[in-house]
Amino acid sequence: MNNKYLYEDLLRMSGVNPKKCMRCGKCSATCPAYDEMEYHPHQFVSMVENGDIEPLLNSDSLYKCLTCFACVDRCPRGVEPAKLVEAVRLAAVRKQGANHLKADSVPDMLDDETPQQLIVSAFRKYSK
Repeated sequence: MNNKYLYEDLLRMSGVNPKKCMRCGKCSATCPAYDEMEYHPHQFVSMVENGDIEPLLNSDSLYKCLTCFACVDRCPRGVEPAKLVEAVRLAAVRKQGANHLKADSVPDMLDDETPQQLIVSAFRKYSK
């Protein structure tokens, strides 16, 4: 897919305007999955804005985002990074033709310290 069309699709799917981002990093500072992610919320926004989308499509960070929207609540400019991550994830799934993970495989990955929010989010994401 042409990068220009992919960029336009991501903006349409997410409803996010990445140009509003002022790179303050508050979204990344509040992200509970920060340590697990290769690209952090503010980096997603910046990379999409710059058209550097291919590394994001191939990143495991797409599947580490909890979609908890803490970054959305924290953003002073209303950029909504989590929606952009979701749009990139959807583009990756469409490109691959299948989900990264199946809902049935989630229970095998759990332990006593797994946050409940992660479990609910994983089932929501991977059972579509």
